[in-house]
Amino acid sequence: MHSLLVFLHLAAAIFWMGGMAFVLLALRPAVAAQLPPPQRLPLMIAVLTRFFAVVVASIVVLLATGVPLLLQAPAGEAPRGWHVMAGVGVLMMLLFGHIWFAPWRRAQRAVAAQDWPEGGRRLNQIALLVKINFALGWLAIAAVVLWH
Repeated sequence: MHSLLVFLHLAAAIFWMGGMAFVLLALRPAVAAQLPPPQRLPLMIAVLTRFFAVVVASIVVLLATGVPLLLQAPAGEAPRGWHVMAGVGVLMMLLFGHIWFAPWRRAQRAVAAQDWPEGGRRLNQIALLVKINFALGWLAIAAVVLWH
């Protein structure tokens, strides 16, 4: 059972981190170079709609596996890196919640109304917050791997 929990935990983290890497490093720069706002912004809304569903599923799996894995360690004996990873992971989830309930909702409304400047501002805000979450993800990975 332990190995299955670890596998599912890693899979969820890989999906989330991989999706952020793809959007930030490949998709966003390519569409910015190729498409004007009336085409680019609806495409990014469509892509992020699907990606955010993956993030929500990843968060559910990370919590459903991470809590039992942390509780399997005898009281006070879990490596410090695990605690740092858990704390950073919760921070990432909270930051995603902010993205979801604030700039994401505003971006969707702006793009639906064809308000390209506002939609662009909100998508740029989301990109900045995703960059922060991406950095936090690497911090969580480093903590669990390097801090025993």
